[in-house]
Amino acid sequence: MQRPSGRSFLIDLLKAAGCLLIVLHHLAFYGPMSDVVAVAWPGVVNWLYDHGRLAVQFFLVCAGFLTAGSMARYKSLALTEALQLIWRRYLRLAIPLLAALSFTVLVTEWLRPGFEHTSLSAPPDWGQALAHVLLLQHLLDLEALSAGIWYVAIDLQLYAMALGSLVLLKSWPSPEAMGHTSDQGQDAKVLDVRRWLLWLGLLCASLWWWNRDADLDDLGVYFWGSYGLGLLAWEARRQAHWAKGHAHSRLWGPGALLLLVGCVAWWLEPRPRIAVAGGVAALLVLVPESWFAGELAGRSRWQAALLWLSGVSYSVFLIHFGVCLAVNAFVTAHWPGVLWANATGMLAAVLLSILGGDWLHRLVERPPPSVMRWLGWVTAFIASVGLNMAFVIRP
Repeated sequence: MQRPSGRSFLIDLLKAAGCLLIVLHHLAFYGPMSDVVAVAWPGVVNWLYDHGRLAVQFFLVCAGFLTAGSMARYKSLALTEALQLIWRRYLRLAIPLLAALSFTVLVTEWLRPGFEHTSLSAPPDWGQALAHVLLLQHLLDLEALSAGIWYVAIDLQLYAMALGSLVLLKSWPSPEAMGHTSDQGQDAKVLDVRRWLLWLGLLCASLWWWNRDADLDDLGVYFWGSYGLGLLAWEARRQAHWAKGHAHSRLWGPGALLLLVGCVAWWLEPRPRIAVAGGVAALLVLVPESWFAGELAGRSRWQAALLWLSGVSYSVFLIHFGVCLAVNAFVTAHWPGVLWANATGMLAAVLLSILGGDWLHRLVERPPPSVMRWLGWVTAFIASVGLNMAFVIRP
């Protein structure tokens, strides 16, 4: 049977749902529209404020799942190959990020004179701008210029860790070097087992130790537990699909192992984020292939809209904070304290964020990344910071 495809209905569903929840969480977290809406619907706003961030676990597990699929053609990697792949990943992440940050920096400075709110970041300096270009702002304990961009840096770190594991496997002595006779197929199985054990060891270390230390939350090791669940979920499905007969029944063994790891993590310290990540991983491991193919949803406009939202979810994630700032400032200036206006404003902020994400995706994210395009957007971002520092952008 074919290996599980990287692009699938189930993954798109999780990414689309996570995208909407993150936008709503930031609307509830930063206000001020949500402060007005919370008077009428405190339960909804408080839930989004406290628990909406758990949608990040959707992205972490799905990212691990998709990364394992993209890495399936590599049994091991040389260091130079891994560095090239990391650089390509950085370009794909950084180019739309820099475009979105340029927009957010200009919007923030434009709104600052008439919109005094804690959601506005302080005017940036050159060191802060350089740190954002290199995705080091949180490691250097600098204020982020937009909400949620810590995830971009973490995504790159986790990807680098996954590739680093393949580099480590390449340096691991082969069965022949250890004095064992084997054929090519047997060597491949040995590498599969070693990769499983390596990823499982890192998974346990993250869930049982690193993720319990809040001081590590700027490092990929803190989030490897969720990411590693996605990696191992894909590996479990791959092994089951390549097995002869009763393929689906072979998923219960890996699923039980991951459940045991998660139960130990919960026993050590109950964490809702790990429970959500474990639930998503279990879903990816145990559901039938028809769920990935989208056979239950059929071919409909609803499914097409879902696939579209999933495709632009990264760009929506990047652009939504600047859009939400602008809508918050507009509604607060014209209808402060008016419930219907602020509730409508929150809905409008979500819709405009999705439309802005579509624009960013089509114009910036979708074209093939290149060094020249990266340099162009670095220049645009630095220029926006310079205009901000010079107080040129004024209403």
